[in-house]
Amino acid sequence: MRIGIDVRCFADGRRTGVEEYALGFLDNIFQMDTRNEYVLFFNSFKKRKVDFSWTDKYPNVTIKKFNYPNKILNLFFWYLNWPKIDRMVGGADIFFMPNINFYSVSEKTKLILTVHDLSYERYAKTFSWKRRIWHFFVNPQKMCKKADAIISISHSTAQDIMDLFGIGKGKIRIIYNGISDKFKLLDRNNPDLIKAKERYNLPYKFILYLGTIEPRKNIVSVVRAYNKLQKNAIKEGNEEMQKIKLVIAGSEGWLGESIFDEIRKSKYAKNIIVAKFIKEEDKECVLNLASLFVYPSFFEGFGFPPLEAMACGTPTITSNNSSLPEVVGNGAIMIDPDKPDEIFCAMREVIKNNDFRNDLVSRGALQAKKFTWKKSAGEFLKMINKY
Repeated sequence: MRIGIDVRCFADGRRTGVEEYALGFLDNIFQMDTRNEYVLFFNSFKKRKVDFSWTDKYPNVTIKKFNYPNKILNLFFWYLNWPKIDRMVGGADIFFMPNINFYSVSEKTKLILTVHDLSYERYAKTFSWKRRIWHFFVNPQKMCKKADAIISISHSTAQDIMDLFGIGKGKIRIIYNGISDKFKLLDRNNPDLIKAKERYNLPYKFILYLGTIEPRKNIVSVVRAYNKLQKNAIKEGNEEMQKIKLVIAGSEGWLGESIFDEIRKSKYAKNIIVAKFIKEEDKECVLNLASLFVYPSFFEGFGFPPLEAMACGTPTITSNNSSLPEVVGNGAIMIDPDKPDEIFCAMREVIKNNDFRNDLVSRGALQAKKFTWKKSAGEFLKMINKY
């Protein structure tokens, strides 16, 4: 078979969840499948330095690059239902879209679509007006109804697709994400740890949040829980706990300023470090250096960061909502994201109770091993072989 794949998600050059998904998923599919032919569709009007060298080792993978203005191309897809992407890449039996985007495919071509989450439906207010307009015109519900098969990255997202879009269960296939095998426990004498510590000016002991700095991630509650932790440590005279800092790391998202305001007004602001950008190659080192990882998001379609932290042997606190319970299993502490006091109690327990901490680390590492891109790719290949 000839399979077309939309890789426009790489055009921004950022490694967000969708890009992580596309890279990990596709690379393992290409490693495992030497029988089918794959052709990648990429379009960017601006000259972007996108590294596709990882595809060079696969003789059955080619890339078709186009330089049309995206807004005009999207308008044609939306209004004229033309041109057909499968024809643009020289024909395809199946066209796979790793994320929601404007498109048009021929009727004879099977369309497979991945839906990562419906946060734009559940938490519309956390998206900028530009993103809301974009979702309105791209019309994910219509896309799901036209698709021949939908890949959902969690049971939680699958349920949302059925409830909010009225899609039948038979069209949906749940294929969990994997995580890169670079996320693992590193030796404490590893020189890369020292370099990362110096590069981001990280303290000796710290609680870490790593992800987009935006309201939906509930970082304000992390700051408030940390405030209470420090207040409690001073009251108890616990000098070791008073030395623990809080590190907020990640790129700033929409309405991120409200989080920085919360940090500035904290009595313990001098103990809160903001590292706005962590290089992709340094993530595993930063996670290894952290004493505790906290990710109390209000909503996640999957949630890479908690799983990556668990794989690195870092005790993890996350929310008891959306997809997070099925992803972290019993490998993390789950809290109500609307209750900062629960985050505080979980922080204190992990820091003070070494036996509990060690048990949590062991359970987290075992849970993280269940999620591999090789396993995900195998499920995808089983699915397409039915066509």
